[in-house]
Amino acid sequence: QVRLVESGGGLAQTGGSLRLSCAASGTIISVSVMYWYRQTPGKQRELVASVDDGHYTSYADSVKGRFTISRDNDKNTAYLQMNSLEPEDTAVYYCNALISARGVGPLDFRSYWGQGTQVTVSS
Repeated sequence: QVRLVESGGGLAQTGGSLRLSCAASGTIISVSVMYWYRQTPGKQRELVASVDDGHYTSYADSVKGRFTISRDNDKNTAYLQMNSLEPEDTAVYYCNALISARGVGPLDFRSYWGQGTQVTVSS
């Protein structure tokens, strides 16, 4: 059994900062890529940032220079530092990860999602 749990969402003012965390737990063998997505009502889920187990990162154009993704491989945890927040960043933020787990096999990476955390940026 594998779980992803996000934390750190909340309310911020325009120009403010928030830090999200995503902790993976359970019968994990290896965590490959970890992602942050976001979604607003009526819109498709949008990829915000990703980080692989070698700490290579990638960002959506809309957050480049403002958001920083990182991870702690020992803790199987990813972070999303969000600075210079804008009202357009308001969304539910979801963590996603490719994980191989015991009982499945070390080379069988499957996609897991967290429950989401709300980020609201007031103008």
